[in-house]
Amino acid sequence: MAVPISQMWTVATYVLRQKLAGRKRYPLVMMLEPLFQCNLACAGCGKIQYPTHILKRELSPEECLHAVDECGTPIVAVPGGEPLMHTQIHKIVEGLIARRKYVYLCTNALLLKERIHLFTPSKYLTFNVHMDGQREYHDLSVCREGGYDEALEGIREALKRGFRVTTNTTLFDGTNSKSVRAFFDEMTELGVEGMTVSPGYSYEKAPDQQHFLGRARTRRLFNAILSNRKPQWRFNMSPLFLEFLMGKRHYACTPWGMPTYNIFGWQKPCYLLQDGYADTFQELIESTEWDNYGTESGNPKCANCMVHSGYEASAVNDTFSSWRGFLATVRATVFSRYPDEAALALLNEPVKPVHSYESLVQIQAAQPFEEARS
Repeated sequence: MAVPISQMWTVATYVLRQKLAGRKRYPLVMMLEPLFQCNLACAGCGKIQYPTHILKRELSPEECLHAVDECGTPIVAVPGGEPLMHTQIHKIVEGLIARRKYVYLCTNALLLKERIHLFTPSKYLTFNVHMDGQREYHDLSVCREGGYDEALEGIREALKRGFRVTTNTTLFDGTNSKSVRAFFDEMTELGVEGMTVSPGYSYEKAPDQQHFLGRARTRRLFNAILSNRKPQWRFNMSPLFLEFLMGKRHYACTPWGMPTYNIFGWQKPCYLLQDGYADTFQELIESTEWDNYGTESGNPKCANCMVHSGYEASAVNDTFSSWRGFLATVRATVFSRYPDEAALALLNEPVKPVHSYESLVQIQAAQPFEEARS
């Protein structure tokens, strides 16, 4: 099982409490961004395109923990930027663990071996390592030759020391579905606890705007990858969200399900869009025009989004909204192979490479604020 029973129980009881209290809008996972600075400049990233003085700013541990207390979610994801570059990241993690929050520290793992001594293994701490596929594809995606091998070393070191480790994979148009399945084999053999996977979101500031997936192509790609599934693969995700990616379910976006707090405050409306900020979590919930977001709203910024930060909370809500949703989750957990001959045929379709390594180096070199990330 990819998620410990204690964590599953904590999340289940939390959601049920929200249901019993009659809350229609409640957060599931808090996204805590303590800095935007990073030691990579990925072509599909829109989180690092800020001036140097912004990239050098950090949230203090006190600011982070106050925001977590405001939000109240049982799970806190810590992305960035690269959180291991934060000068006090170990203090932030210690404070979260003291509050019995399940922490997913999202990292590219380039600094993991160097800084892992700052942390202590705990059931509450998981290193969620950014791995965008097999060696060649990952290196192209992060615009760094050798990045895959460096991340692999970090994963091995964390596993050797007894830490929980998961992987986080973002897929773009032109992805080779056979390669992704082979990557799942590699990570499973490596011994990671579970894998998360999601389509990329078309950040307005991302240097590469050509290879974000539309919804139809997302369903086609994920149906090819996730059908005829191997029983040893373990996903640290809602099984109903995986069915949503495969085109087997329809969900409306839950943009408040994974609220984001960063150096500017509470980001409206979600982790992926920046339409202003609120000073408090309550203000975020009460002042955001939620009906203006999601595919049903007609907002062009949301038209192609199927990302976990908007839709996995919808799937979890479905699980606990009715017996039908709960039984569907049980069925998807137990019968997870999804045999499909048509999906097998998709694996043999020719795939045009998304980029050459040289083209991504050019994209990386064109980014204006690279000196702040070195």
